[in-house]
Amino acid sequence: MSAALPIIAVVAVAVGTALAGTFGLRRVRTTRDFYVASRTVSPRWNAAAIGGEYLSAASYLGIAGLILAFGFDVLWYPVGYTAGYLVLLAVVAAPLRRSGAYTLPDFAEIRLGSATVRRAASVLVVLIGWLYLVPQLQGAGLALTTQAGAPHWLGGLVVCAVVLVAVAAGGMRSITFAQALQFWVKLVAMLVPALVLIAVWQHRDDGVGAGYPTAPSRTVVHLSAGTSVRVQVPETLTVSGTLDTRRVDGPVALTRGTHRLGAGTTVTLERGDVVPVVTSLPAQRNASWLQPLGSGRAHPLYASLSLILAICLGTMGLPHVLVRFYTNPDGRDTRRTTLVVIVLLSAFYLLPTVFGAFGRHYVPDLLLTGDTDATVLLLPQRMLPGWPGTILGAVLTAGAFAAFLSTSSGLTVSVAGVLSQGVFRRRSEPFRARRIRSFRLGAVAAIAVPYLLSLPTEHLGLAAVVGLAFAVAAATFCPLLVLGIWWRRLTDAGALAGLASGGLLATAAVLITIVAGPQGGWSGALLAQPAAWAVPLTFAVMGAVSLATQTRVRADVGRILVRLHVPETLAGELRSLGRSSPEPDRSAQPDSRLTT
Repeated sequence: MSAALPIIAVVAVAVGTALAGTFGLRRVRTTRDFYVASRTVSPRWNAAAIGGEYLSAASYLGIAGLILAFGFDVLWYPVGYTAGYLVLLAVVAAPLRRSGAYTLPDFAEIRLGSATVRRAASVLVVLIGWLYLVPQLQGAGLALTTQAGAPHWLGGLVVCAVVLVAVAAGGMRSITFAQALQFWVKLVAMLVPALVLIAVWQHRDDGVGAGYPTAPSRTVVHLSAGTSVRVQVPETLTVSGTLDTRRVDGPVALTRGTHRLGAGTTVTLERGDVVPVVTSLPAQRNASWLQPLGSGRAHPLYASLSLILAICLGTMGLPHVLVRFYTNPDGRDTRRTTLVVIVLLSAFYLLPTVFGAFGRHYVPDLLLTGDTDATVLLLPQRMLPGWPGTILGAVLTAGAFAAFLSTSSGLTVSVAGVLSQGVFRRRSEPFRARRIRSFRLGAVAAIAVPYLLSLPTEHLGLAAVVGLAFAVAAATFCPLLVLGIWWRRLTDAGALAGLASGGLLATAAVLITIVAGPQGGWSGALLAQPAAWAVPLTFAVMGAVSLATQTRVRADVGRILVRLHVPETLAGELRSLGRSSPEPDRSAQPDSRLTT
């Protein structure tokens, strides 16, 4: 029965999302509704919807897991996720809204008049979207496996099915309502258990101490795969299975150092036993875990600064976030939306920190398996055994699936919009039917490919993989947007060279980190956190190539830049006056005049 409650919670969230999608379908009247909800979303609804899709698996599960493993240093994740919206508000929010674009590739072509730059931007949107979607689907599998013992592939499949129903049914208008509701589901689902656990902790007055993490009670840990672990102090543990290539079954004296545990091995930790730590995570004392630059990673100062840069600048390059600002009625509402988002995110990100700090004392055995992303899901049952903990765990599972569904929906809309314009286009059909059909085919491809990639991929940590997606976005779209909005001398050749260099190098660093795992020394630090060198490089390449190709600056660049920076009403008049100038192929964009 304890496994039934999480399943009921997941079904409730899934049904609610599907119903919201059908509600949106009834209100879809134009193809423009599919892409930008006809630009009629109010700041409060839009802010809640942005919070819904922005608070992903990395925010809901990953941050707590990183805090459990790395400590103080990873607090930059929640700080950066919120601070990124300050940069977005100050630099690009309102001008991007005034551009008249529907997607990032649209903006690139409007600003530079180049179909080649548009195609390059489209490839990057798909790449970033897929890179961001993989951890959402992995997180869904982790949640169902942890709480209900379901096969790992099932959680991602549930997310794919529900997202397709909501997105393919009504597009952006459909998911806006669902994402706004899902934000409040996530906030309440994490707030209530957090308050209960804080009350329990105060009653017990437990602390983590200064030494290595120890088991708070007798805990049996089952290893489903072969694992290399690091033992910090010599101790005797009960091991049943394979240890360093030999079969054991009973108490074993483990020496300080690295040991290999085979698949199917069971380790029993008694109260007070120091927990061995998987070699992919640092094995530091709690005293250093609580200190700045005490994460145990190589070159922690560089890693922290590069992480801050990636998250703060990468936010403005996330396609599923930027498309939300196209749905506001005008630039003023766009700025209001951003301010409300900052308030909502600031409130939410206090909560994963609480779970991560408690996890260091109550679920340190996750350091042995490496499944630290399960901290939020397991903590209630460890602190409150029995039905109270089970109920709180089911509530948190519901919030987790709200996170997976809302973020996956936003990403699917963004990627589907690009795929529908560049891949699934048929001019033989009526315009509106062609646009909606291609959008739905794009939605299937947008969610199916990352689902297949999530199945064989080794679990790397949800927040860490999302952080890599931020790094790619920061190294590509951030320079394009900043220079495109604020520098009149940017050319299509400069933009293309910058996107190619930054995109290829940052993506290569990301893939090496994912495939080969974390590396040691400076090379490992530079590959694991590429933003600190990739972002300046992209800015430099864009600037240098643009200065060398000034003959390619658009003749009407002044009018375009004025349109980005003047009030909305004047921008609309400038768009009308400039219809004769080269602009994107309008057959590739929604037309609000075409109704059912």
